[in-house]
Formats: sequence, structure tokens, C-alpha cells
Amino acid sequence: MSCEIVHMMDTKAVFTALYDVCEENANFFSGTTKGQAGDAAQRLVDAMTTIQEHARSLEPVISGFAAIYHHFDFDPHIPANGYRSLVKVVRCCLLHIIHKGRYITSNRRSIFFRASHNAAEMEAYCSALCQLRALLYLAQRLLHDNSHGNLFFQEESGLSQSFLREYASMHKGCFYGRCVGFQFTPAIRPCLQSIAISLVAFGDNYKKHQSGIGVAASSFLTSGKYAIDPELRGQEYERITQNLDVHFWKTFWNVTETEFLSSLVSMTATQVKVNRALSVPPLPFDLPLVTDPTHMVTVSPPAAHIGPGPVQMRLISYELREGQDSEKLLALCRSEGGPISLSLGLKTKRSPPSPWLVLHFHGGGFVAQTSKSHEPYLRSWSQDLNAPVLSVDYSLAPEAPFPRALEECFYAYCWAIKNHNLLGWTGERVCLAGDSAGGNLCVTVSMRAAAHGVRMPDGIVAAYPATLLTVYASPSRLLTLMDPLLPLSVLARCLSAYAGTDPQVEKQVEKVSTFSMVRRDTALLLRDFKQGASNWIHAQLYRGSADSVRKSISEASLTSPHADPPVSGKASEYSLEKGSLKSQTCQDLGTHTNSGASNVQKNASQTANHLSTNTVNHNSILDITLTPESKPEDVSFFLCKEVDPSVSESFSSVAIPPPGGEEDSEKPREFPEGFEPLRSEQLAEMNMQSSPIVRNPYMSPLLAPDSMLRGLPPIHIVACHLDPMLDDSVMFAKRLRNVGQPVTLCVVDDLPHGFLSLSQLSRETREAANVCMERIRDVFTMKDPPPELRKHRKLERTNQKPSATKRDHTQLLKEAVQKEEGLFVIGGAPVVNEEGLADFYPPTKSEAEKIPA
Repeated sequence: MSCEIVHMMDTKAVFTALYDVCEENANFFSGTTKGQAGDAAQRLVDAMTTIQEHARSLEPVISGFAAIYHHFDFDPHIPANGYRSLVKVVRCCLLHIIHKGRYITSNRRSIFFRASHNAAEMEAYCSALCQLRALLYLAQRLLHDNSHGNLFFQEESGLSQSFLREYASMHKGCFYGRCVGFQFTPAIRPCLQSIAISLVAFGDNYKKHQSGIGVAASSFLTSGKYAIDPELRGQEYERITQNLDVHFWKTFWNVTETEFLSSLVSMTATQVKVNRALSVPPLPFDLPLVTDPTHMVTVSPPAAHIGPGPVQMRLISYELREGQDSEKLLALCRSEGGPISLSLGLKTKRSPPSPWLVLHFHGGGFVAQTSKSHEPYLRSWSQDLNAPVLSVDYSLAPEAPFPRALEECFYAYCWAIKNHNLLGWTGERVCLAGDSAGGNLCVTVSMRAAAHGVRMPDGIVAAYPATLLTVYASPSRLLTLMDPLLPLSVLARCLSAYAGTDPQVEKQVEKVSTFSMVRRDTALLLRDFKQGASNWIHAQLYRGSADSVRKSISEASLTSPHADPPVSGKASEYSLEKGSLKSQTCQDLGTHTNSGASNVQKNASQTANHLSTNTVNHNSILDITLTPESKPEDVSFFLCKEVDPSVSESFSSVAIPPPGGEEDSEKPREFPEGFEPLRSEQLAEMNMQSSPIVRNPYMSPLLAPDSMLRGLPPIHIVACHLDPMLDDSVMFAKRLRNVGQPVTLCVVDDLPHGFLSLSQLSRETREAANVCMERIRDVFTMKDPPPELRKHRKLERTNQKPSATKRDHTQLLKEAVQKEEGLFVIGGAPVVNEEGLADFYPPTKSEAEKIPA
């Protein structure tokens, strides 16, 4: 509690400094003479006065959150959740205003002082503070409406719908002009500013050229006006993010993959001996069952939506290893990959196969980028880990929506296990690694491996993963209002594309006009009519013939220790005797029991007898129409628990209900009387409807039942404190811990979502990328823990002097408890004590009670 008191005292000092600097400057400029300088002076006075008004309303709210937000942390040593992030952003904005105000105080008498420029700066931060005030009001509503300990409002109506409605109309341009990236580390802000300038310039030239490089060249020539006019840049950035479709974002994010730009990036990246683009043909193959290696499971190639097709991958290896120059592998190479960087003669030195393999799934919102975008840090990982990296170029939405990417990634995982000798890998240990969308795929691929009964990966490293693809509101998702890389409108378009609900219609960005609005509304009406007709026809076909529904992941039911969860009261309508089962997932949902290994082997044997063979066939297409949603009783974390009355009272002092009791009116008021956030001139086009598909456990693993999470490999999550997806990571880590799964959560400070792709730009991003790499190393070097110690790991540092002998984990835990004030945790990142790495599993409760005082 002492830390919270210190934080509250620090907060009071921040507000006191803010009031003083604003008051002093307002008094000074109030006496400025009239004229042009007088107009700028009056703007400064108005901005300073308004900032003080916002601050007086924010101070009690910030202090209230500081007293309770620790209840939402994953761990006392890892202070991170969306409420903390919002408060941190507000404090950062206040500190920027104080710094700017002190600069004005020191330089306002100088002949070089530009009053109009400084007035524009203060007005920008004043606007940002106003919008942050609105976000804190919405966070108070979340605190009021959510169940205890839950960061997500678990409905798409009500508060989540209010958040979408508010986002669509709230002004966001101030966060993309002078204030762009103010919440992040100073080293990364110039990069974010360059991205913002490039984006709006790219939007100006979008569709004027056929090639991406042509758009990029023209954008470079027109970017000057956005560099010198931050207000214009913010206005255009807001217009683009609110109105451009997913195809624009695909094009913009893929600009770095053009031949010219990718060559520039490759010149600065680590040089590797092997960099091959592979195209694996869509052929079925067999893998042994974990429970009974005498039986085999057939892994079929991906076929959803676009039919069977090759799976694209990229093999990166710092050293040329045995098998990587084999004729069989070279036959799979695409010309795009470039040659191996040394001759293949008899004198070529080949290293022995590595015991480790990193299987990587890239990010990009499921709609953009390939392994080429992520090559720089993958090359570094291959060198530092001394292991090959296989990155999967899965098909992208909206052309190939869910579950196509999952199918291809699972097929690639099984293919890598089957063909380890081609990859320079012994087949011993494999780690799945991915960022953002790739982190989601790492988890869901493991869930599919569990359902199939094949070998599981040895661990997962997920960087800022997307674990909940619904539109549920959460405090960290409020940050999408200001995030320059992940605005909510863009995020919603990407998720809709992956869910298959986004119409694949490109459109040109238009300035606001009555004619354009009429055309837009007409297009939306026709789109909705078309979508409704399509859904009705699909429903009729499905009702008439279940055989017309695309087959799912399995042609036969196979019960495994990690099978999917049961559906109460309803068995599968298909049976083995029918000869054609539509859904592995549905079958497992209908037949799963918590039987022992003997029953599993018995069921597997019965399945084999039914098929009159020792091979179980699997079709690799998920039946998303037959996979039911998880029920609340199957998801332990979302159950309401008894709350300490004192905790409940402290919450009620911060949380607020809807103002005025107008929640049932047509246009409910979301903010207290007397306050209204700044509004945009035009509304963002937000899709208020979402498909039930997004609640499928294979799409949103955070909603997976406990039985699907149990038995997953150790999962290491690396999240960002200021990332809109932070709550996804915190809640998923809690879910895993609650079901007894080994999990670690590391939260890095002051970096944006997607820092891995920016790893070459600053020391901070490189260090964060190294944290991910060290987590992968942990997977490869960690010994399997005994069952009773499969807790989440803690890496801690104390201020104790090193002793002559190495202390065991019990002693470390005792010292941490006794000297809580001396415990240091840096942004939730792994740290070391003075005598080395303190890596241990905490004792059980009974063991802890025996520790002497």
C-alpha cells in the first residue's frame, strides 16, 4: 500500500505544478497589448484557463483510480492493466503541459519567442486533455458496470455500443498532429511522426498509381505540407482512419515489402546463410498420436474458402545446417527467396542440425504483411539463438478469412514436425512465436494440436497478442482513440475482414459533402440487403442439407486428453457409422469426458476399429457454423466471485453510473452535466454488428472454456503498457493461471503495439525484442517442471547483498516477502538480482506456511 500512497502524493505534486505554471502564464499574458501578438496571447490565456478547469475535474478521478487499479493486476509484481495505462497517459499529458508551460515562462520575454506557435502547442495539448477526460469518464462507467476483476464489458450492446458510438463522433485529430505519440518513449516519437506523415501523404496518392512504389514515390513528394502543418496532418489522419477500407491498410502496410525498400532493410539487418521462401504443396500426411504412437492421424491440407493450395513459408538460418541444402528442400523453394549465400560444393561447411526450431507467425491484423516485413528481428533471433526460424506466410483476409490462416499455420506446424530433417532441426524442441495476430495463431494452433492429439509445441511466446476479437469495451481499448498505429476504426475493419463480415469493396476517400453522404448511405443499404440475402440463403441451404456445409477439421471423432469442451444436454447429430463426420470440434464437444489415459487409448482403439484402419483422417477445415460458443459456466474467470465489502466500497467511490439515468433514451448522455468532449466534423464508419464467429474459441481464445486451455504448453506473454490490446494479455494470463497453466507475463514500458517491427529504430525497441528472444530461449532451455509446481514463473531482483552461497527459491521468496519495499520490478520485465538470475517456481501454499518467519 505504501507504493500507492507514494504514487498519490506524486500525483498531487503533478497537479500542483500544473496549476502553478498555468496560473503564472495566464496572469502574465493577460496584460499583453493588443494586435497580432495580443491575439496569440489571448489564445494562450484561454488554453491555460481551460487546462486548469480540466485538471480540477481530473485530479480526484486520477487519485481514485490510483487507489484501486492494483486490484486488476495479473500479479503484485507486474503492475499493468488498462486502468493504469489510462492514468499513465493522462499523467504523461500533464507532464508535457508542465514542461511546455515552463518553457514559455523561461522564454516569453525573448525577442525570438513565437507566441502563435506556443499557443498552438498549448491548444493541442488542451484538446488532448479534454478527450482524455472523456475517456476517464468512460473508464469509470466500465468500473461501475463490469463484474469484479474483469477488464472487459462482456456484451456487445450497452456500454460497448456506447464506446463505439462515442469513438465514431469524438475528435481524434489532436492526437495525430502536434501530440502524436506523446505517451511513448521519446526515442520512438520521430518514427511515429514519420509514419503519420507517410500515411496521410500515401492516402492523398492512393489509387492514383498502379504500383505500390509509385504511390510511395508520389507520397514522398507531397509529404512536405503535412510535415510543416501538424493541424492539417491531424485532420487528414483522422479522415483517413475513419473512412478508408481495409484494402488501403493492406496496401500501406505492405509498402515496406516492395523490392526497393525491403532491400534497404536487408542491408542493415543481420546477414544469414539461409533465407529461402518455400511453397509446400497441399498433400496430406500422417503423424503419430501422442497417446498411442502406433496409431496415426492424417493431417489434411488447408481448404477453407479458396480450396486446397500450397502453404507459403520462409526458412531463415544464420548457419547452413544439414538438410537445408537437400534436393528435396530446394525443390520447394520459390524464386523470391534468393539463393543460399554460399556455394553448395563439397567443401562447403555444414553445421549439424540444431536441437531447436522457432516456428513464427507474423502480425498484421490478419490482413497484411508477410515474413519479409519481420525479417530483421527474425534474422537476429536465428543468430542469437543459434537455431533456424520457420516463418509462415499464411493467407490473408478479407480474401481468405477465418479459419484459413489457422488451417495453414496448423498444417505448417505439423509439416515442420514431419520434415524436421529438411529444416536443419533434430526435432527435439519447437517454440511457437508470434506478434499480435500471430500471437493469436500461436495459441489457437496449440489448441488444434491438442484436439488432434498430435505432439504439442514445447512453449509459446506471444508478443502483444490479440486474444479477444470481439468489440467488447475495456479500459485499454479506450486507448484506440489516440493510438497512431492501432485506431479503433482500423482495428474493427481488420477483425471484420478476418471474421468474413467485411464486404470486399474498395472505395476512394472522399471529402465530406452531401452528395458523397447520399452515395455512402445508398451503398450501405445495398450492402446490408446483399448481406442479409446471402445469410438467408445460407441458412436455408444449411437447414436443408447439412452435407452442403463445408467440412471441418476432422472426418472422424478422436478423443484426446486435450479435446474440446463438452456441450451440455446435446450430443453431436453425426456419428461414426455415417461415415462422414462434419466436425472434429463438434464431435469432441459432444463426446469429451474427463477420462484417464486408459480411456483415451480405448477410445482411440475403438475409433480405429470403426475405420478398419490404424489411421485417423483429419480434414483441416474448421466448421465455424458447428463450433458453439463457450458458455459462462465453462469459463471460470468470468464468473462473479464474492467481493470484500471494503474493496467494493473503494470501487464505488470511483465508479459512476450513467449520468441522469438516461440510458434508455434514444441518444443517452454519456458524460456528466457541464462537460462534452470535442466532436469531429464527420462520423467514423463503424460496424456496429459483429458475427457470432468472433466468439469461437479458435478465434478468441480468451473465451475458450477451461477444458480447452488445460494442457496447453507454457505460454510467455510480452505485452506493452500503452497498447490498446494490453487487457487481452492480462486477462488471458489470468485465465491460464486460474486453470493451473504455466504462464508468464512481461509488460514493457512506453512502447507502442508492433514494437517488434520497429526493433531496428531505437535502443528501447531492441531491448524489448531481446526480451521476446530470451523468452524463446527459456522455452528451449527450461526443464519440465513437476506437476505440483506448474505455476507462473517470477523473475525478481532484490536489493540484498550477494551471499557466499547461492540461495534457493524458498529463501528468495522469504526475503521478497520480508523486504517488500526493497523489491524492484522494472515494467514487469524480467530482471536479475546481484548474484545472477533468480529463476524459480513459487512454493505451494502448504510449503509457504512452513517457511520460518
